[in-house]
Amino acid sequence: MSSDIDESPIAEPVSLAEAAPESDAAPAPAGPVRHQGPMAYALCLAIIVADQLIKQWILYAFRLPLYGPEGVQVAGPFHLTMVWNQGVSFGLFRGEAEWVRWALAAFSLGVAGFLAVWARRVDRPLLGAAIGLVMGGAIGNLIDRVRFGMVADFIDFKALGFPWVFNLADSAISIGVVLLLLDSVRRDAEP
Repeated sequence: MSSDIDESPIAEPVSLAEAAPESDAAPAPAGPVRHQGPMAYALCLAIIVADQLIKQWILYAFRLPLYGPEGVQVAGPFHLTMVWNQGVSFGLFRGEAEWVRWALAAFSLGVAGFLAVWARRVDRPLLGAAIGLVMGGAIGNLIDRVRFGMVADFIDFKALGFPWVFNLADSAISIGVVLLLLDSVRRDAEP
């Protein structure tokens, strides 16, 4: 009886990891990509709420405007001094015309909108935090600009040589920009 079965040895199955040389193997992903949009939006909302609550306290409960231009010493070089800012952060590009108010409001809204769209695609936590801070600060100052025609600033460190009076929203914007730059440097340094 003859057999129609080929009796040649059968090749063992080879896994893809064994077939590809190690140098060509792609690194395994560390885990699922986590988009930072929700964190950026939450941070933005926290900045807006904190900024507006502090401004309400300064304007209506503490009544800082009654204390005059020298302000109130809080601790050491830290003073509370009421300043109405008609420019952008730290009083830059000041303008008293009504169209400047609305141009700055539109610019703030545009920046916040751009950042809100960008935040949906961000996957690095540092960049997400930076976007949330800048977006929250921009919206916090936008609310003042729409309500009052200018921004309420009151944090004063002039005793340390810092020439500007600012608020929480300005601080959030400044810290957010620094984090954006830091994220950019870190990303450029990655192999």
